[in-house]
Amino acid sequence: MVKIKRIYDEQEMDDGIRVLVERLWPRGVSKEAANLEAWLRDIAPSDSLRKWYGHEPAKWDEFQKAYLLELQTPERVAALKKLKDWANAGNLTLLYAAKDTLRNSAVVLQRYLNTQL
Repeated sequence: MVKIKRIYDEQEMDDGIRVLVERLWPRGVSKEAANLEAWLRDIAPSDSLRKWYGHEPAKWDEFQKAYLLELQTPERVAALKKLKDWANAGNLTLLYAAKDTLRNSAVVLQRYLNTQL
């Protein structure tokens, strides 16, 4: 099973493998404090999609569809395989920085991965 949580939240024992799935490094978090297995910036939405969305709730449905299409691109397939392998091996936690815990790319990615496992 794939879980998600904000990178600013406390690390927990059951997080398992922790992977940052943001294109940009989150403000105020040192790489040591993040305690990550990996930072897969290539799995994050493209810069143009991220900027277009701008965390505007009215664009959420359209953002999800566009991001799911981006996940099918060749440059993201290898990252998806890596995430699936980690999830099949044990707990996997996708870390994100967005303040909106209900409408962010990690939510879309989590839902996608959990349907693929």
